Amino acid sequence: MVNQPSYNPNNRSSHSVKSFRNRAVTDTFEPGSTIKPFNLAYALESRKYTPNTKINTSPGWMMVDGHGIRDDGFDYGEITLTQLLQKSSNVGAAKVMLSLSPQKYWTLLHKAGFGELTTSGFPGESGGRLLERQKWKPIETATLAFGYGLTVTPLQLASAYMIFATHGIKRSITFLKSTEENIETTEERVISKKTADQILQMMEKVVQKHGTGKRARIPGYRIAGKTGTAYLAGTHGYSGYHYIASFVGIAPVSNPRLVMAVVLRDPKGQHFGGLVAAPLFAEVMKECLRLLNIPPDSRS
Repeated sequence: MVNQPSYNPNNRSSHSVKSFRNRAVTDTFEPGSTIKPFNLAYALESRKYTPNTKINTSPGWMMVDGHGIRDDGFDYGEITLTQLLQKSSNVGAAKVMLSLSPQKYWTLLHKAGFGELTTSGFPGESGGRLLERQKWKPIETATLAFGYGLTVTPLQLASAYMIFATHGIKRSITFLKSTEENIETTEERVISKKTADQILQMMEKVVQKHGTGKRARIPGYRIAGKTGTAYLAGTHGYSGYHYIASFVGIAPVSNPRLVMAVVLRDPKGQHFGGLVAAPLFAEVMKECLRLLNIPPDSRS
């Protein structure tokens, strides 16, 4: 767990108080498209959809309650759920979500750990925000599908993605070695093994040649993950020039050992998660795999 910029504890005069926080645990943000694997997991669990179900995203935008939802100027046409994730279509995700119960989706997100503290016990940890509504407006349902309307911490996001690496099981979080006798661990099934394995395979497509996360690839290893780019909210609403860029990935796919969430707040220059967060993931994950002596996949 790393925060940058860091600081020298022996010289506090030249640093702001912001540098002293463990932002991976205390700071929240809207996850953007990194939430889409959960949207599609819910769709698969409903049995109304399969990874090959086709969604028509033409003409690349749609109106919901007078608000426009767009695919960043692209018209992907008719695409499968797997391609929806690979290309990160907001229109496709919204259409899928609007065909299902938002209340049941909220329940899945809550079971995945969003909206509540993890079991880390870290002082000052934030539980994020996941509002339960008595009545969902269509625009609230649609935007929740691509990561607006809830807030998460990087730790929560990494913890939730672990569900896809453990065949649908949510495990408790600890900063201590889980082999110690005084550490109590818990396990809870959130989604079926079949759904978790399907989402993992779909996320692997995100990191391949035509996916938004192709810069997260590591030679010799199969990587699964999802990119995210979200507008930053300010006192006067969303800014059109400030972003959160993120990538969450799992390695190696054949025998998952590590989950890593990379979150950049207001990057300068390029701001898409696939361009700035994915390469950082690849650089750090490559060294982690080497240091832990994790063998390459038989196929990569």
